[in-house]
Amino acid sequence: MKELTIDAAIENIDKVTEFINSELQALDCPPKAEIQIDVAIDELFGNIARYAYNPETGSATVRFEIEKEPLSVIITFIDNGKPFNPLKKADPDVTLSAEERQIGGLGIFLVKKTMDMIDYKYIDGQNILMIKKKLR
Repeated sequence: MKELTIDAAIENIDKVTEFINSELQALDCPPKAEIQIDVAIDELFGNIARYAYNPETGSATVRFEIEKEPLSVIITFIDNGKPFNPLKKADPDVTLSAEERQIGGLGIFLVKKTMDMIDYKYIDGQNILMIKKKLR
């Protein structure tokens, strides 16, 4: 398991992505899975940066773990910000045109559709959001 603790700020999304991508490349991660994980990082860490501590800034920890059978990665986002379960938000109606759709919710919808597992818990004052992606 490896961890990165960093300020939950928009400008740090690239640092989080680089941290995860260096681990994915060591596993010879398929490009499609890496892109899907990058989108998830952008959405999930971006939400922490925008909303968890607003208007203040706090820290977030990103944890990277590997499961062997089948080869999968588990990425966990942990912050001490306001409790927020993004999984409770209703999925957008993607059959509607962009003009007809409600604003928001598309990013977490994409994460749900592209990851093999997504789970949220609020424990001891911490938001803990975990995603899992099979690599093979």
